[in-house]
Amino acid sequence: MEKRNGLRHSDVVIVLVCVTLALMTLGSVGQTGRGRAKEVVCQANLHRWADVFGGIVEENNGRFSSGFVPGGCYWPLGLPPDLQDWKRNRTWFCPTATVPQWNEQGISLGGMSVFNAWGIVQLKDADMRYKGEPIAVSENGLAGSYGLNGYVIPIEPWGLDVYPESGVSSQYGWRNLPDVPNASQVPMFLDALRFDVWPLEWQGPAAEESAARADNHMARCAINRHDGAVTCLFLDGSVRKVGLKELWTLKWHRSFNTAGPWTKAGGVGPENWPEWIRPFKDY
Repeated sequence: MEKRNGLRHSDVVIVLVCVTLALMTLGSVGQTGRGRAKEVVCQANLHRWADVFGGIVEENNGRFSSGFVPGGCYWPLGLPPDLQDWKRNRTWFCPTATVPQWNEQGISLGGMSVFNAWGIVQLKDADMRYKGEPIAVSENGLAGSYGLNGYVIPIEPWGLDVYPESGVSSQYGWRNLPDVPNASQVPMFLDALRFDVWPLEWQGPAAEESAARADNHMARCAINRHDGAVTCLFLDGSVRKVGLKELWTLKWHRSFNTAGPWTKAGGVGPENWPEWIRPFKDY
């Protein structure tokens, strides 16, 4: 990933203005036009996150943050409070999914939907520390509709050699990020139902589209927010739409089999896909 400066407050304001202008047009265009406008906003959000992540990588000598609890979790806590805060930083949200599944009182909205954001994760009363020092936590908690590829998080500083969420060896994680080969095929940040995901090649999509919050990391990002696709930021800083079935052909970690059982090369057939995802393009 290129070295970039972090996202400034003025940058956030510019993005919010662009979001507002794009969404103001939605009432005067058809359904297809509204979908495309949301895609443009979603891609703009991820371009700004590329700047944020570039700053993190530069500060950590080519690596991403190691997270703030054992296993590399809660990476958003390393962000300045104004970037953590989903109420002030609306680039946390794909415009198709702007309302968190749980409200500030911890009450669920009810029926699960891929068009709800994750969160709100309330941490303001928790004693969050890193290396003995307190961590600044947004008083509004954490919420958003994008997720980080957890395999960019170095877990070795925690004394771990296996990612707890997936069982993948830490040696297969991505480390010297500016020099990763074929970085345009390595997901960094994308539409998801959790702020970090650790997909495995054998994990299939959710059996029902509304069940994607199940304990399956691939299902948590194989969500139909953009007409059979998600929006993804790659390790080289590029941003594009990714077909839902294409997710199984991306290089999530160094040993990820891109010709695994859910790809055409791996022998998947139309009958293997759940009905809701079956009509979309095969890869």
